[in-house]
Amino acid sequence: MRLSYPNNVKIIQVPCTGRVDIIHLLRAVEDGADGVYVAGCLEGECHFINGNIKTRKKVEYVKKVLEEIGMEPERVEMFNLSSAMGLRFAEIAREMTEKIRSLGPSPVKKNKAA
Repeated sequence: MRLSYPNNVKIIQVPCTGRVDIIHLLRAVEDGADGVYVAGCLEGECHFINGNIKTRKKVEYVKKVLEEIGMEPERVEMFNLSSAMGLRFAEIAREMTEKIRSLGPSPVKKNKAA
């Protein structure tokens, strides 16, 4: 089965979402990404014990930072799903794309152009 999700979703694979750091999320926003989401293991099922739980906290921190600087915190999200949930992954990709589209382009893009 071939999954169909928006072609504007760029996938970056890491061994564990625990490897995703705050700076990675903020750098993506700074570089002009309209939105960023992390798809990690189901909670309690991380192969590396608690990487996904640590990353959930990092994502929540980045959301607070975005809010403090006047950006929509909804531009950054985290989802937990198993590798067997391919259809859900594609659904999340479509949902996030629609959410970001409704928010509009990142204000960082506008500032970079100026």
